[in-house]
Amino acid sequence: MCRSIKTLRPPYAEEVTEGDVRAAALQYVRKVSGFRQPAAHNAAAFEQAVDEVERATAKLLASLQVRGGRTRT
Repeated sequence: MCRSIKTLRPPYAEEVTEGDVRAAALQYVRKVSGFRQPAAHNAAAFEQAVDEVERATAKLLASLQVRGGRTRT
């Protein structure tokens, strides 16, 4: 699922931007919902889902420990 979402943790990615996290969240919500662009009556729910996935992803990446004890910042 979501093959175009790239891995955002070291050692696969050293420089991860907020844009990278947002793009991954958007791709995930698109895949799950089946909408590339939701209709107007679904836009708010779609954007809320993207925001929530983005926050959860950022929290996950910040919490991960890479071998050697390094944490993401």
